[in-house]
Amino acid sequence: MKTSDQSVSRLRHTGRRAQIVLALLLATLCWAGAQAPLPARGAAVPEQSSNVHLFYYSWYGNPQTSGDWRHWQQGGHTPPNDVGADLYPSLGAYDSGDYAGAVTRHMQWIKQAGVGVIVYSWWGRDSFEDRLTQGVMDAAAQYGVKVAWHLEPYGGRTAASTVEDIRYINTRYGSHPAFYRDAEHGNRAAFYVFESLRITDWAVLDQVTAGNIVLAQTTDTSKIAHFSGMYTYDGIAGATAPGWANASAYAKQNNLIWAPSVAPGYIDDRAVPGNTTPTLGRANGATYDLEWSNALDPAKGGLPTWVSITSFNEWHEGSSIEPADSTPPAGFGYQTFEGAYGKTGAAAETAYLDRTKYWATEFETRRAGGTRDTQPPTAPGAARAVPASSTSITVSWTAATDNVGVTGYDVYREAGATDVRVGGTTGTSFTVTGLTPSTSYGFYVVARDAAQNTSPPSGTVTATTGPPPGCSPGTGDLARGKSVTASSTTQNYTAANTVDGNANTYWESANHAFPQSITVDLCAQTTVGRLVLKLPPSSAWGTRTQTLSVLGSSNGTAFDTLVSSRGLTFNPATGNTVTVTVPPTTRRYVRLNITGNTGWPAGQLSSFEVYSS
Repeated sequence: MKTSDQSVSRLRHTGRRAQIVLALLLATLCWAGAQAPLPARGAAVPEQSSNVHLFYYSWYGNPQTSGDWRHWQQGGHTPPNDVGADLYPSLGAYDSGDYAGAVTRHMQWIKQAGVGVIVYSWWGRDSFEDRLTQGVMDAAAQYGVKVAWHLEPYGGRTAASTVEDIRYINTRYGSHPAFYRDAEHGNRAAFYVFESLRITDWAVLDQVTAGNIVLAQTTDTSKIAHFSGMYTYDGIAGATAPGWANASAYAKQNNLIWAPSVAPGYIDDRAVPGNTTPTLGRANGATYDLEWSNALDPAKGGLPTWVSITSFNEWHEGSSIEPADSTPPAGFGYQTFEGAYGKTGAAAETAYLDRTKYWATEFETRRAGGTRDTQPPTAPGAARAVPASSTSITVSWTAATDNVGVTGYDVYREAGATDVRVGGTTGTSFTVTGLTPSTSYGFYVVARDAAQNTSPPSGTVTATTGPPPGCSPGTGDLARGKSVTASSTTQNYTAANTVDGNANTYWESANHAFPQSITVDLCAQTTVGRLVLKLPPSSAWGTRTQTLSVLGSSNGTAFDTLVSSRGLTFNPATGNTVTVTVPPTTRRYVRLNITGNTGWPAGQLSSFEVYSS
């Protein structure tokens, strides 16, 4: 990112690396006025906001439409499945000249997002993007979308050439029905000048600013002489809003445009291999909400003239709100929008379009003097959980209440430092599937309303899944017929011989390789109080002492010591049987850890019996 005197810059044009630390702390906001004339209080909110501007890129190509790949191969990738982006478009590696297909779908989605203006990335006269402009504008016009202009830093761009570009665009496209003019600012066209700080003297802009709005990309108010206002573009900076309050205040004082940029996140390490910083995680939508909140926060300048969004489809930088495939090509490490705003699967693909609609409506509501729903629902009550099968648990609760209305519930599984959202519903019960048999889980529920206010969590409830099919804890010898494993085996003397009820068959470990272990799975959490261990009762099995300890586990991974290591003597005179008393405990897995045997250099056992008492 560029230094402060250079303000902010689209990161694909810079090489400096920085680690961004983001505190996603969203607060209830109060709202303040704006520098542009506002509609009358209570005025109807438009379906598509002409004050929300969405950066749009027409630089993509594929062999089917344009004759070759363009941009998708950035970073040394091989389209169509392998593209230079960390997210994969739901439309695949499309062509920006596919007006009837991809471009029309884009305009439908932009309308769905409640956005009225795209800011078209334009790279000079007769550039690839310029040649596609007419077709994109034709598609935009069908869906009520207007086109403003993002003047990019093509080779040889100067202040004078920028003036001529503005005249050219007005002449060539100004009569098109999709050409954007801002009715609240003299019906002037809008031009965003990317990396405006590359040029120091912009005096020639005075020739065109009477009839056009020309914005500099900066928050440094000392660098905007001759411009009509400022925008930021940088999606990472939007998380902390550096200089926004000062830029907004200056714009108000000088009757200029202020158009801060917001983004859902940023990652470009596939487009720029090795570029692992800076990045900005989406946090399931919390990042986007934070940046929108910053743009409208009175402490950061209050309502701006416009809000610009970075971006609709800058896939290389991972800032897109265009739907990303929920099942992208495997093997490339693509991310998805899974979990965004509580949505999963295909529904998550359009999560950022829907959230943009929410914020666009919110912005227009504020401009019209309306009020925002900031009251969260109450916590869901009387939560309870019961096992539904060996791999599922049903969680239910009583409904939460809200001043406007509860729209749904999210169910979370406790998982230490980061709890896991396992699903959502509009009802008051949810069955969690895909769990492990005979395992205890904790769950809680959070309610949400249409404004995405969330309630405090319900109380945590726990339940234990049932045993695996065909596996019952049973009575008497709890280990009989259960699953048993050993650290090693000699010939056909397998661990299963210890739980078959036949004292004449036995397990023997590898020889001369202590320590050795044998573990039985009791199928469920079970009270363990006593072990009976046997060797074959034949006199051929002479007296021997095996040194061992008894371990227990609830999950089969973490074991603790139940009985410390000691020597146990197996004597044919007493049936080669030893009883081990275990301090009463509840465990699913019981393990013997054997470190010595005076009769043979291996662990040996014919019966491994477990009793509750």
